[in-house]
Amino acid sequence: MSNSIKAMPVKKRVALVAHDSQKPIMVNWANQHRDILSQHQLWGTGTTGQYIIEKTNLSITLLKSGPLGGDQQIGAMIADRRLDILFFFTDPLAALPHDVDVKALLRLSTLYQIAIACNKTTADFVLQSTLINERYTSESYKNV
Repeated sequence: MSNSIKAMPVKKRVALVAHDSQKPIMVNWANQHRDILSQHQLWGTGTTGQYIIEKTNLSITLLKSGPLGGDQQIGAMIADRRLDILFFFTDPLAALPHDVDVKALLRLSTLYQIAIACNKTTADFVLQSTLINERYTSESYKNV
């Protein structure tokens, strides 16, 4: 497999996803970082995205609910190189009926060198990085 160069734009393309028990944490986090998030293009799976919009007034393009295809929509965005960062607050203690979808997103994020944060602490580090407002170039696999 050979590598290809991928450049993230200054204005990042960001997806926001959270399991049910993590939705309030995601909303509080998004509200706390509203000023930074508002500078980027945002997508959210149905329920999570709608909840964030209602509580923060951020502009978010809504996809389907995760189990109803939203996770696959995000996966397609990653594979088409239309997403730079995935904030996916997961619940490690809950049984996930769509666990295969979650694992596929993690695999695609790794393969295409997408920044991914699965909890608030990592999300804070990603969003507070100086790279959030700069072009960033990385290598990703092109024969996928």
